[in-house]
Amino acid sequence: MIDVAIIIVSWNVRNYLSDCLRSVAADLRVSRLRGEVWVVDNASTDGTVALLEDLFPQVNVIANQTNAGFGAANNQGLRAAAARHPRYYFFLNPDTLVRPGAIGRLVKCLDERPKGGMAGARLIYGDGRFQHSGFSFPGLGQLIFDLYNMPARLYESRLNGRYPRRYYRNDRSPFPIDHPLGASMLVRADVAESTQGFDESFHMYCEEIDWSWRVRESGWEIYAVPAAEIVHFSGESTKQIPAQSMINLWESRARLYHKHHGRLRRTLASWLVHSRMSNRARRAQDPNMKAAYEHIAAVWAKDGSDAG
Repeated sequence: MIDVAIIIVSWNVRNYLSDCLRSVAADLRVSRLRGEVWVVDNASTDGTVALLEDLFPQVNVIANQTNAGFGAANNQGLRAAAARHPRYYFFLNPDTLVRPGAIGRLVKCLDERPKGGMAGARLIYGDGRFQHSGFSFPGLGQLIFDLYNMPARLYESRLNGRYPRRYYRNDRSPFPIDHPLGASMLVRADVAESTQGFDESFHMYCEEIDWSWRVRESGWEIYAVPAAEIVHFSGESTKQIPAQSMINLWESRARLYHKHHGRLRRTLASWLVHSRMSNRARRAQDPNMKAAYEHIAAVWAKDGSDAG
């Protein structure tokens, strides 16, 4: 039995992954936790698997021949790690650096809260800037912020699903949230198993929101832990394919709405996205982005017509 199984899904980010693994090893020493690492590589072409074999022989590696998607690859890691009977699974992005003590503080948060099923760290960008790491479940309000230009002061507000920055001060106690950002998620083992992990129909994006929704619906609490700090460079895999990443994002959002919202809200959301994306397609100069906008508009128009 181990305390934590750390699961990292990678795709063409070998340099970030190398630094991430070193930070995880250092943190486990500081926290004095019994932990093991599983890296699930989604068919990287940058030599990631060779690097792991050469420099990190202690890491358990699952090398996929095709890109299985983020959720499916994390589930591969979860199933492989289950044989070690961990108390917790820690899902971590490869473009992160774990600050000393962060994993231990996440574990302490859930150890002290019997109804705590999931916890996320306080994230900062590589240059030290604040990064929101806990959010409310998305509704029409957040959708409007994603589609239209809104007053700058409102982007930080609860209207856009954000929690006040003062909650994240590193001297503050853990506070309840709807869901963490998927870059950092500690999940109690029996919660992970009873809620069946990530929904693999989400190829990329929104997987953590869907899973958090199911965790909350099962009666568990979810927390952000300000004292647990992790650097998150953000989007290092997805920026390699901008048009496809945008399609993946909005397809996943459509699936999330279809799964968790009722007919009226879905119909309104579909109309908003279809009309806005159609407008963007008409104005786009880049043919790849134009095609992406048209595809997204079609996906959401179909979801609206199927609402029920």
